[in-house]
Amino acid sequence: MTAPARTRSSADLIRAEAPVLAHNYHPLPVVVARAEGTWVEDVEGRRYLDMLAGYSALNFGHRHPVLIEAAHRQLDQLTLTSRAFHHDRLAQFAESLAELTGLDMVLPMNTGAEAVESAIKVARKWAYEVKGVAPDQATIVVAADNFHGRTTTIVSFSTDDTARAGFGPFTPGFRIVPYNDLAALEAAVDETTAAVLIEPIQGEAGVVIPDDGYLAGVREVTRRAGCLFIADEIQSGLGRTGRTLAVEHESVVPDMVLLGKALGGGIVPVSAVVARRDVLAVLRPGEHGSTFGGNPLAAAVGSAVVGLLETGEFQRRAAELGVVLRDGLASLVGKGVVDFRARGLWAGVDIDPAIGTGREISERLMREGILVKDTHGSTIRLAPPLTITDEELRSALGTLEKVVTQEA
Repeated sequence: MTAPARTRSSADLIRAEAPVLAHNYHPLPVVVARAEGTWVEDVEGRRYLDMLAGYSALNFGHRHPVLIEAAHRQLDQLTLTSRAFHHDRLAQFAESLAELTGLDMVLPMNTGAEAVESAIKVARKWAYEVKGVAPDQATIVVAADNFHGRTTTIVSFSTDDTARAGFGPFTPGFRIVPYNDLAALEAAVDETTAAVLIEPIQGEAGVVIPDDGYLAGVREVTRRAGCLFIADEIQSGLGRTGRTLAVEHESVVPDMVLLGKALGGGIVPVSAVVARRDVLAVLRPGEHGSTFGGNPLAAAVGSAVVGLLETGEFQRRAAELGVVLRDGLASLVGKGVVDFRARGLWAGVDIDPAIGTGREISERLMREGILVKDTHGSTIRLAPPLTITDEELRSALGTLEKVVTQEA
């Protein structure tokens, strides 16, 4: 990558944002100007290894040539029709995505939060029309410490005060139970339950992985109760954990799978609800929609993403390099790392609080040329592009060791 001539420094650009941008994020002080593969470059030309991959939105790296070519080709043909008309890319996208996930029908949307909101609406309508729940009485069981987005309805069932405080009144109809607690989940399910909505792995909470058998147990509880199992795979899906979907680690097939982030290839926002035919069949024209949902550009890129995953290459890479990641982190336990959780190329790393907060560790890593992001307390998340090489991954782990073992 060759840095283009620029007139404003990183510091200038960061200062310029403050008076004109809402302060709803607290980014690391790096201003990215170019990127390719696993590397990004700031406006001064400094290079960084991306170990976050846009919270899994960049599973295939920055500007993957197959995805860029698909986008360029579509830009020359057609970008938007709205769903007022059919277009020539949508059927292929839906067919390939349904086949990839082992389900039947697709509801295309744009953002992850839209996919979650759509699933909530579908589950409620299914409860009234199919299960026979009394009008306006449907409930959805969710897990504590979840992260499904930040819309008003979604934060209504969040347990994160930062996401929730000050945004009431909240939407009713949700029951919150502890994550990874089948007994509590089963106790919360009753004749009003439309669905159980969980993340197979809780990403924002610190890459929290449930016990073996939990996901299969959720599937069995929902089957017995006659309610839907909705798996939010927006971060965990599409190769991240070494399988196409994280639920595949327990051979579980949910009734609805929510996808986003990586589905857009790091190019455009693309999300989807993928479900059984009888579930999505409750929607009729005019009851739900999106002007941009399933647009031609999104469908072209999404189809190319599915094509990359159909080979199995990225799932294999995540599984194989996941062993390197796990072994590298295990060697750091007791040496600045208190604990970690990892599956595939995804890890939550708990740093000794005496060494620094997650934010402080992220900033130190940034100064060493490694980009990660903190979550709660002293936990950082690692989620490199699935295109990362063995050498790059080992180098990043070496830098992490240097940062957590040096004096604060």
